[in-house]
Amino acid sequence: MGLLTVAITQLLLTFPFVLPLQNRQFDDISVDRSALLAFKKTIVVDPQNTIGNWNSSSHVCKWNGVTCSPNSRRVTELILSGGHLQGTISPFLSNLTHLERLDLSENSLQGCLPDELRTLTRLEGLSLHSNQIQCEIPESFSQLTGLRYIDLSNNQLQGHLPPSLFYNCTELMYIDHSDNSFIGFIPSKIGNHLTHLEALFLYQNQLSGSIPASLSNSSKMVDLDLEFNFLTDSLPSEIVRHMYQLETLHLSYNNLSSDDGNTNLTSFFTAISNLTHLRELQLDGNDLGGELPSVMGQLHVNLSEILLQDNLIYGPIPPSISHLSNLTLLNLSNNRLNGSIPSQIWLLTNLERLCLSNNSLDGAIPSPPGVLTHLGLLDLSRNRLSGAIPSSLGSLNQLRKLILNENLLSGSIPTSLGSCTSLEILDLSHNRLTGNVPAEVAGLRGITIYFNLSSNFLEGRLPLQLGKMYTARAIDLSSNSFSGNIPPNLDGCQEAELINFSHNSLQGPLPKSLGNLISIQSLDLSCNLLSGEIPASLQNCKTLAQLNLSFNDFNGSIPSGNLFDSLTIESVQGNPRLCGSLPGLQSCNSKETSFHSRKSVYLLVGLVSASAFLITICCVVSFRKIKQPSFIRNRGSSRIALSLKLSYPRITYRELVEATEGFEQSRMIGSGSFGRVFKGVLRDGSIIAVKVLQLQAGNSVKTFNRECQILKQIRHRNLMRIVTACSLPDFKALVLPFMANGSLESHLYPQTQNPGYSDLGLIERVNICNDVAEGMAYLHHHSPVQVIHCDLKPSNILLNNDMTALVSDFGISRLIMKIEGNGIDENTTNSTANLVCGSIGYIAPGTNFNRLSNCLSLKV
Repeated sequence: MGLLTVAITQLLLTFPFVLPLQNRQFDDISVDRSALLAFKKTIVVDPQNTIGNWNSSSHVCKWNGVTCSPNSRRVTELILSGGHLQGTISPFLSNLTHLERLDLSENSLQGCLPDELRTLTRLEGLSLHSNQIQCEIPESFSQLTGLRYIDLSNNQLQGHLPPSLFYNCTELMYIDHSDNSFIGFIPSKIGNHLTHLEALFLYQNQLSGSIPASLSNSSKMVDLDLEFNFLTDSLPSEIVRHMYQLETLHLSYNNLSSDDGNTNLTSFFTAISNLTHLRELQLDGNDLGGELPSVMGQLHVNLSEILLQDNLIYGPIPPSISHLSNLTLLNLSNNRLNGSIPSQIWLLTNLERLCLSNNSLDGAIPSPPGVLTHLGLLDLSRNRLSGAIPSSLGSLNQLRKLILNENLLSGSIPTSLGSCTSLEILDLSHNRLTGNVPAEVAGLRGITIYFNLSSNFLEGRLPLQLGKMYTARAIDLSSNSFSGNIPPNLDGCQEAELINFSHNSLQGPLPKSLGNLISIQSLDLSCNLLSGEIPASLQNCKTLAQLNLSFNDFNGSIPSGNLFDSLTIESVQGNPRLCGSLPGLQSCNSKETSFHSRKSVYLLVGLVSASAFLITICCVVSFRKIKQPSFIRNRGSSRIALSLKLSYPRITYRELVEATEGFEQSRMIGSGSFGRVFKGVLRDGSIIAVKVLQLQAGNSVKTFNRECQILKQIRHRNLMRIVTACSLPDFKALVLPFMANGSLESHLYPQTQNPGYSDLGLIERVNICNDVAEGMAYLHHHSPVQVIHCDLKPSNILLNNDMTALVSDFGISRLIMKIEGNGIDENTTNSTANLVCGSIGYIAPGTNFNRLSNCLSLKV
């Protein structure tokens, strides 16, 4: 027995404190020194040499990160945050029994939390955030009854939150367990014990259930953040009502709803109206329904941020929101809001970010006053806003992001936008803008992210000022009507990664300077009228990964090197004069062979010509034996067939899908019982209207056939002509010219203007009446077949670029066959003339020609 005692004593003297010492009090600093050296051994990587001076040559109280008591007898603080240490947390830290603060945050520590740390009963602050700690929070941590601050956020902790930690550590004022993988419920009695709690952060976990009602006892709460969980039930109106000190309330991205079956937001906003310290309200990403109540205007003036995006909120924006004069951020995007944007919203003079995108807001954009000197982000995209872009937006000199895409905006781009020199993003795409791009706007040098004007009706030449967008990463002007050459100074866009000029009418050769675009990754110039050879300088663009030159008029051979070596036929198809080794292209060598065999070609042409001459003579002699009337009829038939072939080009279904971007909703310009009408841009740059029939309708095929039958036989300047038709078993569409000025109805009854307003003058009305009368007179008296329209109304009268009226929509029209001679033609039994009687059911009530004339003369 004596020998065993000696052996154990010698072992302990050689390796002191191999195991943590617990339940013993030591006054010797050497105990803490040994504990820290044991911790150092568990650190495998110290990139910043944070604990490099932890050695026997210096006193422990002078080691980096170590703080001792005034008499230097014990270690009271260990702070090693931000050192990028790698390793584990040693259980020997439990021997630092006088430790009051332990901060190992922002490192790369792994493993579990040592259960032995429960002995640090004097510990007041524990911060281990931003590591890679795993496992669960030990239940024994509830013995740390002196804890006032605990931060375990941004780790890989899991399991349940131990209720005993919240029930026993009653001095806790700050809890941050966010960004882990905790599951289960928030302890229901948490608020009964943590009456001193000022901050609770449990965001980005997997917590479910409801928010505990006991939190209403935490009247000192300043910050409550439970976002990014799976919390359910209604908004905690009665809980937060008593948190008088609350400054931030973050409940985003849970499954919370509003009261009264998710229809009432009034009770919640009434409950928080007495929180005079509230600055941030974030309820985005829930299932909140109901209308925004006017009581929002009664929230305290200190409120600076409101985030309600990604919910189910409907109805108008209450004008009373303008009372929140200190509001800097308002985000109501991705809801179901409707109505117009209240002009009072511009009374929020401290507003920095306004996001109302992806709703159903309509009407015009209210003109902001010049006092909005802080507004940096304005996002009104994906709504139904119409009218012109207010020129007063140019007074927002701090504006960095202007996003108005996917609306119904019309008119020209205001030149005043060129004054927004801080713009980083300008997106006006997918609207109905017309005119040229102002040089002032094209020369915005502050654009650093993207410049997007695609899918509008813009025209004219590309401004030379585009070359001054030195820092723009993306420039998209596709699907417009731009013409002329590509600016030769476009290589000034040195940071451009994407340039898209496709689906326009650009002409001329490609500038060789495009090869100087050192950052370009995607270049799309397809569907234009570009010509000449493809410049070999493009092979200098070493970052270029996507190149589309299809459907132009390029000629010559395709260059080689870099991207050109991996080019596919899709990138250059539709250029019949190009040659190369790609499948589908003619060989460049075949041209040389053909040139050397020119004599053989001349000989062959001579033989063919002589044979054709002899055949012609034989045909003339033979046809003289045939009766003249029959010959005339055959010749007329062949001419008609040739005329049809030339007049009605073949456009495939795939081309229609490409022209309308897959019949994209934003391309739809009209709808009705017949189906829908889309705006399309063909590969040659021409703009068309594609009328797609609703095949589910009972008479849709019959209507389609009748309209084709009528349109192919009539021709008049005041009647809609057909470009071509596309008929498949499950798809039928008419391809018609695009009418830029819409229907007469849109001018007589504009939805976004006052009821008594119309933009048509007296002379225009008279001209339209005359156009309609001439078209109808042709149908009744002069066309090859007599036609009764049966559905004449303002919505079926379209106006082209010069406001000439064209009658359209012959889907329910009636054909009347002519009866030759005095007898009855044998085909009159198939005539639809007898169906005209009683056709009042097919005519819009009260909409005959007299009614139409009265409409045109109203409101002058």
